[in-house]
Amino acid sequence: MNSKSAQSPTDAALNPKTTLGFVAFIIFIDMMGIGLIVPGMPALLESMTGASEDQTAGIGGWLLFAYAVMQFLFAPVIGGLSDQYGRRPVLLITLFLLGVDYIIMALAPDLWWLFAGRLISGIMGASWAAANSCVADVAKPEDRGRLFGVLGGAGASGFIIGPAIGGVLSEYSVRAPFVAAAVLAISGAVIGFFILRETLPLARRRTFTPARANPLGTIVQMAKSPVVLGFLGVIFLLQTAAQATMAVWSYYTRLSFGWSELDIGLGVAFYGFMLAVTQGVVTGILINRFGVKKTAIMGLVIGLQSYLLMAFAPASWVLIAAIVVGSIAGVTFPAMQQMMSARIAEDAQGELQGAIASTISITSIFGPVVMTATFGYFADDQGLYFPGAPFLLAALLGYASLALLWRVVARITDEQSWREGGISP
Repeated sequence: MNSKSAQSPTDAALNPKTTLGFVAFIIFIDMMGIGLIVPGMPALLESMTGASEDQTAGIGGWLLFAYAVMQFLFAPVIGGLSDQYGRRPVLLITLFLLGVDYIIMALAPDLWWLFAGRLISGIMGASWAAANSCVADVAKPEDRGRLFGVLGGAGASGFIIGPAIGGVLSEYSVRAPFVAAAVLAISGAVIGFFILRETLPLARRRTFTPARANPLGTIVQMAKSPVVLGFLGVIFLLQTAAQATMAVWSYYTRLSFGWSELDIGLGVAFYGFMLAVTQGVVTGILINRFGVKKTAIMGLVIGLQSYLLMAFAPASWVLIAAIVVGSIAGVTFPAMQQMMSARIAEDAQGELQGAIASTISITSIFGPVVMTATFGYFADDQGLYFPGAPFLLAALLGYASLALLWRVVARITDEQSWREGGISP
């Protein structure tokens, strides 16, 4: 192997903006595809099973469970494969197969085929780990937080547009959104074949090992850096808290404020818009102005107050204010990603992103169950009536994450002080 091929097997470094721009596009269509199928899923399940609305909601919950489990299990695998074979083949293959999977679901003759499709979607959707690793490949450490935010904003934008288009298509056919999602994913893979360049040089690749390419093995590797492990703990608490909004928002707003389906959809779209703005634009501004550590803490200090506003909201306008306040917390995640990425070897960035994706996925497995159970317990006509209880629980989890974040950031500050003083931590 000559030195030239070892250092630069591609010309990605010549135009990183174009490369990362297309990676953001991949995340956008990935999330748009997920959002496309959301509006029509209840009607599709009803047509397949003949079950009532409450029964189809339960089936839909199991479909989400299957998707989350696959993401939890396979995010480290996808990340590890991208560390050995490069980001480009992993992203293009998973995106193409995701499109094929949407076709399978569009043609699914029964519920078991639909479940099989969701299992495959969970595996292919784990490509998030490889996509985020591209940032670490081509960006300077001090620029990564801003770019992680841009990718997050692209995903949020896709999830805004997807349900809107999916709702329109579902009026024509409950299977039409799956066809549209398939066309979107396969087209993206074909375009990417000609545009996307590899971002990971051969010299920075590592051999894929099954012992590390699983949730437990990945956590063992991350535990070698107490700072990274601490950040994963923060993400776990934050994402568990976030399940309150994702799991009970529809039920809470209908029960407490009489919101219609349109109101609920507009509320979700508004939150997605605010998150896209804060992650895609505000994150970079704050990191440049205040630094990555202060940005991470400031985002949580402000954003966590949204859960208290939701829990005790006396009117709908307070919920809208809570969405605005809560979106500020969106800057914390990319800021933490920047600090984590700086402490992981360059040949293990995919493994890191896989660990993050698995941590998020596991909260999607049990979080909705906890939050909906809490809502059900306090929203009936027995005992204390407090339908905002899940948001209060989310606030408590959020404050615990803030305390842990504070400790992790303090450790980083101490390490920097030791290094500047010539003392090993």
